Amino acid sequence: MKLAVAGKGGVGKTTLVALLAREAAARGYRVLVVDVDSDPNLATILGVTESIVPLADEEKLVAERAGTGGFIRLNPTVDDIPSRYIVEHNGIRLLVLGGIRGGGTGCACPANTLLKALLAHLLVAEKDIVLLDMEAGIEHLGRGTVQNVDGLVLMVDSDRKALETAQRTLRLAHDLGVQQIVAIANRVREEEDRTAIRDGLPPEIPLLGSIPYLDTLRRAARCGGLPARLPGTPEVELFARLERHFTRQNGQH
Repeated sequence: MKLAVAGKGGVGKTTLVALLAREAAARGYRVLVVDVDSDPNLATILGVTESIVPLADEEKLVAERAGTGGFIRLNPTVDDIPSRYIVEHNGIRLLVLGGIRGGGTGCACPANTLLKALLAHLLVAEKDIVLLDMEAGIEHLGRGTVQNVDGLVLMVDSDRKALETAQRTLRLAHDLGVQQIVAIANRVREEEDRTAIRDGLPPEIPLLGSIPYLDTLRRAARCGGLPARLPGTPEVELFARLERHFTRQNGQH
């Protein structure tokens, strides 16, 4: 599976990516998580203690591969970058890109060019599971990048603003050619939350599952990490449902 996880800031995207990555590693998959947020903190929640500089801030690398503002190489060499910059922790490989600036066909700065080329390479070259922790929207990506994902996972909760962000992200995804889109609910306390989420999503978007509001997650967030295992292990069922859904969809195409 090659999945991009998107949603409103603070809705729980990074937590979901970390939980799915941990479950994938536990099942024996080779898994790569990519932090594409301009405020990257996936390393923290995964428990990586070493300092990581986002590739977007590696000015020497960007200039070497993609050129400078006056001359930009549109097809920079990127195939050797993963082996140099991926960090592995507890069986999960992590690559921190940092934010890709500008619209999908807008900003053509060297950093954008390099990061988009690298992301497209990863989505094609990686053989098992790739999870992208995105920013609130996906408009900063181009058609040539996101067309290589198997699908988009919208992380939502019952907050009306989160559902509005999901709907805007959905329209952008369709514009970019992403057809397989699912939703996962977070912080579900009661049936009214689930109903509000279901009613706030377009009917064609399946709600594959949910994570309840859990004090264990809230307490772990104070330290920037994850609990050893969630009560009721909802991440196990979520991973299984995503795997079944996208395996079935890939088989149909």
